[in-house]
Formats: sequence, C-alpha cells, structure tokens
Amino acid sequence: MNIYFACSITGGREFEPVYQALMAALLADGHEVPTAHLAASSVVALEAIVSPAEVYQRDVEWIRKADALVAEVSAPSHGVGYEIGYALGLGKRVLCLCQADRKLSKMISGNPDPNLQLVMYRDDRDAVALAREFLQKLSRIPASSQ
Repeated sequence: MNIYFACSITGGREFEPVYQALMAALLADGHEVPTAHLAASSVVALEAIVSPAEVYQRDVEWIRKADALVAEVSAPSHGVGYEIGYALGLGKRVLCLCQADRKLSKMISGNPDPNLQLVMYRDDRDAVALAREFLQKLSRIPASSQ
C-alpha cells in the first residue's frame, strides 16, 4: 500500500522515536512511504533546502497518490493539520495517532468524518500495533469502497 506519513517537523521533534518506529514497521511490512524521510533526525536540514512551493507541490501529489494517510499528531503542526484536511477532502482514509497524555486539537478530535480514525497510544510499540491494525483493516476493504 502507498502510505503518506505525516508528522511534525518545525513544530517540534519530541516524538521522533515514535516516527522512526512507525517508519521501520511500515517499510518492513512492505508499504511504500514516500515521506519516510520525515522520521529521520536529519529531516529539518533536508527540508530546509527545499522551497515552500516545492514542498507543497510534492506533498499534495504524494497525498493524491496515497492509499491512506497515517499522521502522528501529538505535537501541534500546521502542516500536519493541513495534510489531514487535504487527504479527507480527497476521500482518503486517515489514521491519527496521539500519545495518550497529550492535549489534542478539537479540529481533529471533534471531526466526525467517517474516513478519520483517531487512536491514542501509550508508547512506540503501541503506536506501531495500532497503525498495523488500521492498515490491515484497510487492505481488506474493496478498492471501490475506499
């Protein structure tokens, strides 16, 4: 499956170990993740050399091509919120993972869109298990229903 992974870059990298655990698992499971580089510790420097217009064009194209979007939303991020809304507007399935003790935007927690699933996790292993469960269920849905 082609998965767009969204996480905070400029809003803080506090959850980077979770991002890295998720990427390792998704790639090990054979998913295509064009945004896998976002989990790397070097991402801030890598993304700094790309213009805002290039990032926008690249990322919306990746979202259009994705089968689903998986977002780690524990750290507030304008970009992640935009990507979630964009994906939902295209009818994509979206999983939002949030650490259980974090306060979450009501625009995410209150969103009634049936394509949005919000789950709280305890640690990186829990986040990985929840993402895998979401993607396994999604892979069983006929393509015409997605």
